[in-house]
Amino acid sequence: MTFKAIIKNKQNILYGVALAALLLLLKWLEWRFVIIDNAFEIYAGAIAVVFTGLGIWLALKLITPKVKTVVVEKQVFTGPVFVLNEAELNKLRLSSRELEVLQLMANGHSNQQIAERLFVSLNTIKTHTSNLFLKLEVERRTQAIEKAKRLSLIP
Repeated sequence: MTFKAIIKNKQNILYGVALAALLLLLKWLEWRFVIIDNAFEIYAGAIAVVFTGLGIWLALKLITPKVKTVVVEKQVFTGPVFVLNEAELNKLRLSSRELEVLQLMANGHSNQQIAERLFVSLNTIKTHTSNLFLKLEVERRTQAIEKAKRLSLIP
């Protein structure tokens, strides 16, 4: 801004500065009267905020349990190691897929779940199951599982 422009707009600049000073004075007076008129409420509110914060902090300190870590060492005994009875497996002529189906049956899976797990059709699983029943000479799944465990074909 050049000097000529300042002289030309001197009146506008003085008017703007005067309005800003008047506005500042009014805000200062308003703030002062608000503080003086409401001093008790402001101090009471500040004290309430401080004690609320103190109460929350103290409650958290009292509620948080003191955790003590105790390490207990115990010797773990494992059961007997399962050994597949190869002789009985060969005698019954069970295929590896039939043995796999038998194991999944023993784990409690349905035919549909076994089919999904082995990525074959439901009819294929039904065929393997009927072949297992014939080879193990049983009529039900529970009988097949019990006999396979007794013969050490599944754990």
